[in-house]
Amino acid sequence: MRFCSLGSGSAGNATLVEARGTTRTSRLLIDCGFSLRELELRLGRIGLVCDELDAVFVTHEHGDHIGCAVTLARRFGLPLWMSRGTWRAIGQPELPPGALQFARDGQAISIGELELTPYTVAHDALEPLQLRLSDGARHLGVLTDVGSITPHLLANLQHCDALLLECNHDRDLLAASSYPASLKSRIGGRLGHLANDTTAQILAACVHGGLRHLVAAHLSERNNTPALARAALAQAGGGAPDDIVVADPLHGFGWLDLN
Repeated sequence: MRFCSLGSGSAGNATLVEARGTTRTSRLLIDCGFSLRELELRLGRIGLVCDELDAVFVTHEHGDHIGCAVTLARRFGLPLWMSRGTWRAIGQPELPPGALQFARDGQAISIGELELTPYTVAHDALEPLQLRLSDGARHLGVLTDVGSITPHLLANLQHCDALLLECNHDRDLLAASSYPASLKSRIGGRLGHLANDTTAQILAACVHGGLRHLVAAHLSERNNTPALARAALAQAGGGAPDDIVVADPLHGFGWLDLN
């Protein structure tokens, strides 16, 4: 199993996860927060096209995550997974028979060589879900767009071989920013986005000797820096800052192999 990012930030998010079996390769796109043309360009950078995807999973309805997901599913006949709450929030669009698939907390989903376990998080969306993924041997934990720590969240991120964790903002930079007070309150609130120090607390509760890859994702371009995110996670995880991958808004990051 391996994973990469096509971009991560307020302008759009998409993570690709791939698992290779003896007879087939399965590819899941987590979130699709770009136009279809932009998505095709970003897939092209890693040598793929849309019809090589097996399914799309949308974590919640915000534009930087839902993007062209419905158009993509319609045009290429892809299964589109989301919660019923997300579907309602985007206006209950109609899709071809079998394309719309509903996900729920704790209910395992099989997509070829991949098994997905969605889990609920605290975020200001109608029914947001994040994911734990496995190919049967390795495990990847994905956590973006969440405002606070819950025991349920921590339970779903234990013993992963790789973690992709939101590091949205530095508290001091957010407080000093030119954002309106209402926006600062939303971002830093219980249902907003993770500050570096909160992500560090999550990592400290989940770190173990078998953790191979750690990615800091969804950084605010105005209210965070890669150096600040790396420093916070390195201190919590006991590693070196340079060992932590930071997802770039434009280029994401290249393939990381879990095997």
